[in-house]
Amino acid sequence: MSEASGTVPSPITAGILGRCPHCGKGRLFQGFLSVAPGCSECGLEYDFVDSGDGPAVFVILIVGMIVVGGALWLEIAARPPLWVHAALWIPLTLILSVGSLRPLKGIFVAQQHRRRAAEGRLASAAKS
Repeated sequence: MSEASGTVPSPITAGILGRCPHCGKGRLFQGFLSVAPGCSECGLEYDFVDSGDGPAVFVILIVGMIVVGGALWLEIAARPPLWVHAALWIPLTLILSVGSLRPLKGIFVAQQHRRRAAEGRLASAAKS
């Protein structure tokens, strides 16, 4: 997984574990969602990072599908009182959302590094 061995870590593995997308050893995050300035192991600077709203959009879509699908299934199958729905789905929504946001952001950052993503530039601006 290190540069010395010549192998690059998988972006999925590095992202989920919150590790440097280049060496797989250093920490990617400084706080819960704030990206560190750079890797302490290989020296890669994380100035290329701009995941935007991508991770949040996927969290909303995935968690929404799970929670709404589960709530519909439960309502049709058992017709529980409203408080049961609130007691089940509100905590599950919070747990799934908070629990999946950091790994998804890590995956986005690792994919940006792997694909050498950069800010877009207009062709006319590049000529002048």
